[in-house]
Amino acid sequence: MTSARSHKDSGPLRRTGRAIGHALHTPFTGTAKGIRKATHAHGAGESGLGKLIELHAVNGAGDVMITIALASTVFFSVPTDEARGRVALYLAVTMAPFTLLAPVIGPLLDHLPHGRRAAMAGAMLARAVLALTMSGAVATGGLELYPAALGVLVSSKAYGVVRSAVVPRLLPPRFSLVKANSRVTLAGLLATGVAAPIGAGLHTIGSPWPLYGACVIFIGGTVLAFTLPRTVDSAKGERKARLVPTHGAAAPRPGTKRNGRTRGREKNGEKRPGLRSVGPSVLNGLQANTAHRALSGFLIFFLAFLLREQPLAGQSAAVSLGIVGVAAGAGNALGTAFGAWLRDRGPEVIVASVLTLALGVALLAALFFSTVMVAALSATAGFTQALSKLSLDAMIQRDVPEEVRTSAFARSETVLQMAWVVGGGIGIALPLNGVLGMSVAAGILTLGAATSVRGLLVAARRGSPHPRVA
Repeated sequence: MTSARSHKDSGPLRRTGRAIGHALHTPFTGTAKGIRKATHAHGAGESGLGKLIELHAVNGAGDVMITIALASTVFFSVPTDEARGRVALYLAVTMAPFTLLAPVIGPLLDHLPHGRRAAMAGAMLARAVLALTMSGAVATGGLELYPAALGVLVSSKAYGVVRSAVVPRLLPPRFSLVKANSRVTLAGLLATGVAAPIGAGLHTIGSPWPLYGACVIFIGGTVLAFTLPRTVDSAKGERKARLVPTHGAAAPRPGTKRNGRTRGREKNGEKRPGLRSVGPSVLNGLQANTAHRALSGFLIFFLAFLLREQPLAGQSAAVSLGIVGVAAGAGNALGTAFGAWLRDRGPEVIVASVLTLALGVALLAALFFSTVMVAALSATAGFTQALSKLSLDAMIQRDVPEEVRTSAFARSETVLQMAWVVGGGIGIALPLNGVLGMSVAAGILTLGAATSVRGLLVAARRGSPHPRVA
């Protein structure tokens, strides 16, 4: 009887415990199910794109944790002149490996097509180890911090190149590449927005803590990379693309097989197909995107130092940087969403239009330099860069044969990252004068417009030479 009474009494306690556990557990499981439902919608779950979206979100969250830890060290803990010298050294060291890697990354991916999951996992694991390494030096800002930070940057860019090459392999049925890239990019932006305040909170505990958080995130990303489908490592039918003149070499037609005679001609010196062999749209689009990416690097570094010494009217340096950063992030997210909506429009016209828009706002910022114009230029730069990059992806998808498309994405991404480094170097070297800085920003865009807009509009009137993708 005692046993029965004990069992009867424990029933309500057990039910109460279960109810409390369920109440505490539901918000987390519900959020996870909601995220999984969003990332796996419209066939993305079946094709594997959903897992790549989640992996890119992890990548964005980890990168912003490291950025928070380094930004406080580089920009706020040392005098401005010394900080500029350190960052200049950082970019100079960064530019050298990118200059060497530009002709190497693409061919490396071509020769190692069956290791893309391992390459992304390796980029994640390398940043996890480097974040842990930097945690000991971030408080002192010692010189040993910079080689580790360089390694983080190179690993991050290497991941970006591989990710761009992987997306075409994971497209669901009736899913355009622009829409897929929009989802992937938007997931990274949202994860960055969520992780940023968490990283800031960890930084209040101690400067190494955001790096500890990044280490945990990247270890999770390492595991997640290996859950991508095996299709990612498939290289069936792929060939190499070049970002150089092909001297008359024609791009292979879709479905054309490489027979022994074709391979023999390539061995005898005939160039493999390059981006110029598929029409001017891709080349002009890449030139326009180079201007956008150089502007992005320029604004990041120039405004970081300018607003530290000359904050926006009535604001502190930290708040001023926050305003500019939020404006740029909001513009980037809006451009990504807008790109998915415009996925069926002519990409050449979009690229030419957004480059002209950015140039107009930069000229206004130079003529009427103010808090509002700086924020407006930051938002416009984020919006136009995102939309222009999505349109470039659409042109590569449409005009570049499938067998060389993966390599084309790798090379275009490398060129854009180099442009960002060059723009950042200009931003560091420039005197801290707002009007001068906005004038240089306008000059960067003017150069891009002069080399690309006319070609884009002519190509739009003529139509695509390879209209294979709707």
